[in-house]
Amino acid sequence: MEQQKIGVILAQIGTPDAPTAAAVRPYLKRFLSDRRIIDYHPLLWQPVLRGIILRIRPKRSAALYAQIWTEQGSPLLSHSREQQAGIQVRLGNEYLVELGLAYSEPSVETAIHRLEAAGIKRIIILPMFPQYSSTTTASVYDAASFAALGRRQASGPTTKRFVPALRFADAFYDHPGYIAAMKKHLTLTLRQVPYLPDKFILTYHGIPERYAHTGDPYPEHCRETSRLLAAAMGWSDEQWLLTFQSRFGREPWLGPATSAVLKGLAAEGVERPFIFSPGLVVDCLETLHELAVEGREEFVAGGGKAEQFTVAPCLNDNEPWLDFLADYVRSNAGGWN
Repeated sequence: MEQQKIGVILAQIGTPDAPTAAAVRPYLKRFLSDRRIIDYHPLLWQPVLRGIILRIRPKRSAALYAQIWTEQGSPLLSHSREQQAGIQVRLGNEYLVELGLAYSEPSVETAIHRLEAAGIKRIIILPMFPQYSSTTTASVYDAASFAALGRRQASGPTTKRFVPALRFADAFYDHPGYIAAMKKHLTLTLRQVPYLPDKFILTYHGIPERYAHTGDPYPEHCRETSRLLAAAMGWSDEQWLLTFQSRFGREPWLGPATSAVLKGLAAEGVERPFIFSPGLVVDCLETLHELAVEGREEFVAGGGKAEQFTVAPCLNDNEPWLDFLADYVRSNAGGWN
């Protein structure tokens, strides 16, 4: 009997397909309408979203995207495609790897349809978020489950008869392979920096404090990743700091805030900060602009020198990182192959 291929979906949040307000608006609408992201009741939230945010923010966000857009298009999408290709090569013909985005194309639904069209009946969903959060990992779980069932939401109708077997890969925030890949990446990156950094800032995308208080383990995962990475790099407690970025809205978010920390570094005597985001595995708006552009401006505004501010690239298509991901997929396929 011929062995059946195993499908793999590398799941990411998503990206607009162009750096324009017209392209950003539907992406933001879909993203900010997910109650995993913003859990306010729709009767309260949707008027704010449609009446204020989607009238103002798309133009502003498009201007930022325009500054990081490349000949290949969206950095998040192009780097994710590189990861998809690299993992496919490593896994070989026994697997078929697709990319699925939660809020844009190619969607998770599209990825599942492509795998099913190829005759695949067993699929591993790999959220590309090392630290679990209800705002990212769980959103992917939702998208994959509804798509596999032939529905767009839990209560929707369906005429689909066969549902493929799904396995959801767990968060890998403390996996030795992930920590080792980051260590190798940062070690090589630091060799290219012409000075010795005097502070390492590990920054993560934030979530509201309320989400953590009601059960989201994300901050604990971020702290454990940071502790393990610092130990692997040989940093003392005084050499590094964990922060959270990308605050949205008025309610309290996890802290300390990356922007506030960067503004205050020079006043504390830090002259050569080195910034890295362990939770974002591909370079995107949050790293290429929020950190590398806005973060540098904040550091300079606080008295620092722009030329002594370093932002490390994300793991992207780093070889040890792709090796780890391929091995992680194989481990999650146990019993299927």
